[in-house]
Amino acid sequence: MKPGVIVGVLLIVLGVVGMALGGFSFTRKEKVLDIGPIEASADKKESVPVPPLLGALAIVGGIVLVATSARRT
Repeated sequence: MKPGVIVGVLLIVLGVVGMALGGFSFTRKEKVLDIGPIEASADKKESVPVPPLLGALAIVGGIVLVATSARRT
C-alpha cells in the first residue's frame, strides 16, 4: 500500500472515533502534600473535548488522501 492511502485510512478512522466519542479523558497524579519523607498525592481526572468539526475535517481529509493516492496509479 502507498503511504498516502495508509495515512488517509488512519485519518478516516480517527475522525470517526473522534466524532463518536466526542473527546477523551485521562488520569494524572498530582502531588498534594510534600513534607520531608511524607508525601501525599491525588488522582486528577482530566478530559479533552474533540469538536465534531475537527472529526469531520479528518474524515474529509482522509477521503481526499485516499482518492488522490489511488488515482496516481
